[in-house]
Amino acid sequence: MERMPAWADAVLVPLISILLAAALSALVILAIGEDPMAALKLMIDGALMRSSGWGYTLYYATNFIFTGLAVAIAFHARLFNIGGEGQAMLGGLGVALACLYIPWPHWSIALIGATGAAALFGAAWALIPAYLQAKRGSHIVITTIMFNFIAAAVLNYVLVNLLRPPRAMDPASANFPKVTHLPTFQDMFASEGNPLFRGAPANITFFLALLACLAVWLLIWRSKLGYEIRAFGHSETAARYAGISPVKITVVAMLISGALAGMMALNTTMGEAERLVLNATEGAGFIGIAVALMGRSHPVGILLAALLFGFLYQGGAELALWTSIPRELITVIQALVILFTGALDNMVRMPLEKLFLYFGKGAK
Repeated sequence: MERMPAWADAVLVPLISILLAAALSALVILAIGEDPMAALKLMIDGALMRSSGWGYTLYYATNFIFTGLAVAIAFHARLFNIGGEGQAMLGGLGVALACLYIPWPHWSIALIGATGAAALFGAAWALIPAYLQAKRGSHIVITTIMFNFIAAAVLNYVLVNLLRPPRAMDPASANFPKVTHLPTFQDMFASEGNPLFRGAPANITFFLALLACLAVWLLIWRSKLGYEIRAFGHSETAARYAGISPVKITVVAMLISGALAGMMALNTTMGEAERLVLNATEGAGFIGIAVALMGRSHPVGILLAALLFGFLYQGGAELALWTSIPRELITVIQALVILFTGALDNMVRMPLEKLFLYFGKGAK
């Protein structure tokens, strides 16, 4: 069977999947006695029609861009990194140590140093599962998901016993020095007569996430290493025959993946909380899997999917605040999106392929 055009696979399949998920979500909202159109309007108003709503949407999207890119890098090497959550937690630890114990002269220099620390700690946490997969045959899915729990325990111990200030009750580090505080969108774009992004946590790390998208595109499609990663992902046997080392690609791909996941902590730890707290990741490591699936592991698709999930997060908060719809419903909607874009992907793709085949023959 002839395949459908690439644009249809990249655009139509995810779009139809989203529409199917939206239709089922509307039925769920109807079942609990609410108006789905009113709920959609409220989500759009709260997430997109005000600058503060955009600030929250872009804040969440920043997290999902980093974790989506992390999952995508591993996907290209036919590796399933479910450890983004733990890698982001350890990335946050790296950010905290860099901000608390190094006397930075300016936030821009601090951002560079904290970025390196976040990437280093995230990559280090991905190294052991990568080595076990490459040299011992341990399944990457099992090891990375186990390391999420270990990371949570390590972070909890460090916060409670090492970084928590004296007499403080919260399991959190001290506040970072003011010189390390990152400019928010409100700082950058608001003026006395134009109070844009008031109170929103979006900050300069969003632009760092966009640079990460560009860097991943250059790496995967414009570099020798990226070619080797994709070749290994398509066929390990052919890659071996071409002289590509499976051990090298497995380890390097996971190191890059872990580094990107660790960099997510810049947004939550340095940009928003301005200290290290427990549960700062808020499940973004797992949402990154859905973002990478929906974005077809391409940086542009990941950016768009991250914006969609950012909209769902902020819109869900508005629903929970102003209606009787529980915020858990947004988890249901996210699950439906993941279901249709991942597990039921062929349910949409195969009928579309038949349609393109039918009309293609008719045109001939």
